[in-house]
Amino acid sequence: MIIEQLYTGCLAQGAYYIESNGEAAIIDPLRETTPYIRKAEKAVARIKYVFETHFHADFVSGHIDLAKKTGATIVYGPNANTSYEAYHAQDGETFSLGDVTIKVLHTPGHTQESTTYLLIDETGKDHAIFTGDTLFIGDVGRPDLAIKGDLTERDLAGMLYDSLHTKIIPLADDVIVYPAHGAGSACGKNMSKETTDKLGNQKRFNYALRAKSKEEFIEKVLDGLTTAPAYFAENARLNKEGYESIDRVMQRGSQALSPDAFETAVNETSALILDVRDAADFAKGFIPNSINIGLNGQFAPWAGALIPDLTQPIALVTPTDQESETVLRLARVGYDNCIGFLNGGFDSWKESGKEIDTIESISAEEFAQRWQQNPAMQIVDVRKPVEFATEHVKDAENLPLDNLNDHMAAIGRTEPVYVHCAGGYRSMVANSILKARGFDNVVNVEGGMGAIKKTSVPIVVDTPVSH
Repeated sequence: MIIEQLYTGCLAQGAYYIESNGEAAIIDPLRETTPYIRKAEKAVARIKYVFETHFHADFVSGHIDLAKKTGATIVYGPNANTSYEAYHAQDGETFSLGDVTIKVLHTPGHTQESTTYLLIDETGKDHAIFTGDTLFIGDVGRPDLAIKGDLTERDLAGMLYDSLHTKIIPLADDVIVYPAHGAGSACGKNMSKETTDKLGNQKRFNYALRAKSKEEFIEKVLDGLTTAPAYFAENARLNKEGYESIDRVMQRGSQALSPDAFETAVNETSALILDVRDAADFAKGFIPNSINIGLNGQFAPWAGALIPDLTQPIALVTPTDQESETVLRLARVGYDNCIGFLNGGFDSWKESGKEIDTIESISAEEFAQRWQQNPAMQIVDVRKPVEFATEHVKDAENLPLDNLNDHMAAIGRTEPVYVHCAGGYRSMVANSILKARGFDNVVNVEGGMGAIKKTSVPIVVDTPVSH
């Protein structure tokens, strides 16, 4: 028996490859199918099943394409009504995979169709659980994403408590927990950086599993939940109803466009120009009205949070040889309408003599000097409220990047606006958005709060808000 976790840091997502005696199963695959198919081919194994723990909200799964290419059966647990062919298993039903068995444990709470898969080894011993978003390392799934009709988040939290206490906690302490996500995912609030653990440790240390009553569990799980990213609902719909083939999406997005063709395509389609270079490179020069979301950060989640329409045509400016990777990462969260990329990257645009724009970017030391000259200058902190509450620059205004578009009226247009985050990634994203919206006096503070704290700028230290 082979179990392999295929972890993708950008989405903090774990997919799983299970193989036994020439048969393989994939649990919660990402959009791209090639890695799973190649892995099975190398092992001379047939992909027999694609198990889905639930309708994922934070990424588009590869289950449909993978089933079409391999003949595998898509398996969901109870309550999962799909618009494509899939097998809807009953609670307690078992599936043979080579010499091992996979048992369905219906565990509603995160969503009503949420299902945990129990892997029983060749000797008949419970070996591992693949918990999806039901149980994480250090946390449990948020119960506020599948509210429908009269069903409230408290109702779902109660279901989650029952699921954990009737289906998971009774299992042996040495059972291995393989969750769908780790730290950085918006599907929970207290996830560990560890991506697997023994169930016994979770029983002892996971705050949610230590709750002494159902009511205490509900209160703890609901406390401090942040607003779900805007793209979650649409990703869940795509996973439930289906989507375009990843091969067609990749082909369309991988068209190399000359500067003239790029400009024409943007004008004809009203495409968003998405520049995925590093913040420092973007600041030095970019195509006017471009939005910068760096590929070397939490790229896909931020794209999902800040581009409200998944059908929006997108024209890409990328580092050399990163074009296909960018198209793929966008497709993972449902942005399937990339119309091509700027051939030769930004250098080709600059060499063509076309108009460029820049953003002033200063060091924390320069920021401190300007503050000394004008303590009343406008400072915008785009970190999360919990980060801001922990410590912030005196008199700074907290306008979190997640919903910056809704609060631009609070930002002055005549005087310089000094924008910072924790380290510099989010602030450049924010500056690019502000610049595209006509704020011509934005100034990026390099190094963010980490660098500012080392200067003479006064910092207010507070007690963090509950989370």
